[in-house]
Amino acid sequence: MIATSFAHPALVDELDTFLVELNRAAAGAILPLFRGDHGLSNKFTIGFDPVTEADKGAERAIRALIAARYPHHGVIGEEYGEDRPDAEWVWVLDPVDGTRAFIAGLPLWTTLIGLRHEGRPVVGSIGQSFLGELYIGHAGGSRLMTPDGSRPLRVRPCPKLTDALIATTDPEGCFNGAERGAWTQVRAAARLARLGCDAYAYAMVAAGTMDLVIEAGLKSWDIDAAIPVIAGAGGIVTDWRGQDVGPHGGQVAIAGDRACLDEALVALSRAAT
Repeated sequence: MIATSFAHPALVDELDTFLVELNRAAAGAILPLFRGDHGLSNKFTIGFDPVTEADKGAERAIRALIAARYPHHGVIGEEYGEDRPDAEWVWVLDPVDGTRAFIAGLPLWTTLIGLRHEGRPVVGSIGQSFLGELYIGHAGGSRLMTPDGSRPLRVRPCPKLTDALIATTDPEGCFNGAERGAWTQVRAAARLARLGCDAYAYAMVAAGTMDLVIEAGLKSWDIDAAIPVIAGAGGIVTDWRGQDVGPHGGQVAIAGDRACLDEALVALSRAAT
């Protein structure tokens, strides 16, 4: 949850404006490579964990701006590791979340940029620059910015899991046996499920078009940025026990309605680690 002490309006406005700047810089590195020669390589010697020049270039661009503007801040990024991760202020970056979608030409990848204050996520953004969408959240609320303007974000009510539209990225590849069983139980109760949306599904919960996202094996850069966006829109982000997500990610549930989340947690808690 967002730290309640983080409420100075001038500071919120300053960081909000900076998030927009960071996303523009990331888009400048990413968009020329989308559906083009993106310089694909594999992080693994066994298996496949893709990374592209878009991932690397966007993170370099974001880090350069942070270093110039806030040299005392720390950074945790997927591509270039940690720099002062115990600082008072720490940026948490995933320059292209959903690289598999990116290399497939699907506009479901996002740029995730979050900021922790004293260990708690306080500001975050989910950017889909190909679609011209930027979802920003903090204690002052959440909003969607597009070329046509800006509008507030608000989750929708969905107290019953049987009415819910839910999502996960890849139940076969991301869940272990017990986790897959919990997902299957929740999926059987829900109205409709979508797969493969990565963090774009988180934005849809904040926008009020989806109700619940269930993930496991997340890293901090996969979820930190989304927590303020969801919270600012009135939603909830917890682990599979219903507690706050820890600093290293893990099993995560994102919901617009607490009652719907509580129903899902009945199954999820049995596979919680």
